[in-house]
Amino acid sequence: MRHRKKVAKLGRTASHRKALLANLAKSMIIHGKIKTTDAKAKELRRVVERLITFGKKGTVHTNRQAFRVLQDRKLVNTLFEHIAPQYADRNGGYTRIVKLGFRDNDCAPVSLIELVDYKFPEEAKKAKPKKKTEEPEQNN
Repeated sequence: MRHRKKVAKLGRTASHRKALLANLAKSMIIHGKIKTTDAKAKELRRVVERLITFGKKGTVHTNRQAFRVLQDRKLVNTLFEHIAPQYADRNGGYTRIVKLGFRDNDCAPVSLIELVDYKFPEEAKKAKPKKKTEEPEQNN
């Protein structure tokens, strides 16, 4: 019997699935939203919401658990210092899945998964300043 075996296999081996979800979670933390297939979005929701809950607890142990998935200290730092505090008063439901329709080439159902009410940290906004192009002086 398959009691309590709810993981969607996504047509991949366990190691491939784990790597796929880790990479999607990294992209989700960096960008705040990503576009992917419905099945991947539904599985990614489980991973990302668990990571945000780790960030809300803020202990050394949860920090190490988050690092096991993300494998990047800067992303774990972003998760614990910028993302998790924004959801301090929310009990779950940190992500939203919006169905976008079907992909053209293979008609796969596509969704947008995003963090609910997420505001990007100020460093990300300041990191992309518009550069003014200086025109060379002309001698007449």
